[in-house]
Amino acid sequence: MDANDEVTELLHRAGAGDSSASALVYPVVYEQLKRIASRQLSREASGHSLSTTALVHEVYLKLVDQRRSRFQDRAHFFSIAATAMRRILGDHARRHGAAKRGAGARRVPLESVDAMAPEDRADLLVALDAALGRLATLDERQARVVECRFFGGLTEEETATALDIGVRTVKRDWAKARAWLYEALYPDSVD
Repeated sequence: MDANDEVTELLHRAGAGDSSASALVYPVVYEQLKRIASRQLSREASGHSLSTTALVHEVYLKLVDQRRSRFQDRAHFFSIAATAMRRILGDHARRHGAAKRGAGARRVPLESVDAMAPEDRADLLVALDAALGRLATLDERQARVVECRFFGGLTEEETATALDIGVRTVKRDWAKARAWLYEALYPDSVD
């Protein structure tokens, strides 16, 4: 049994109420959750009060708190984890008084977030979280694709598996969602 199958099996058993599987799944998914959290926190301002470990633990507690969760497989689990991570980071940024997006805000495509100054990332994260909420009301699947790809770091194939859609659909939704988000974040840039 490969690692992906092992995670899927443990998630299914844990979802069915097997407490020993719940205890076993955490160490198996911990390293991947830590990589995702580290990637997300690398985009934050230095001295961020939320550590990688704290973010992983908070995400995991949210996932475990959903009693009898039914994760279809490893990719689905990490998709849900990406959503939880986005919400935690967004809430954290709002709680710590992230400044409102102003007229002097720099326009940055999603792919360039890592190149931004850390203090600007918090502002963008708050605005992105709000924009994703609006996008979800218009097209929930596109919002989920963004969560998987941007926040979860999932590949196109993993995103397709997690959302039970085709890779071509992921590519199309990813392109449409990025365009919609750019327009939502920077309305003055659209003619």
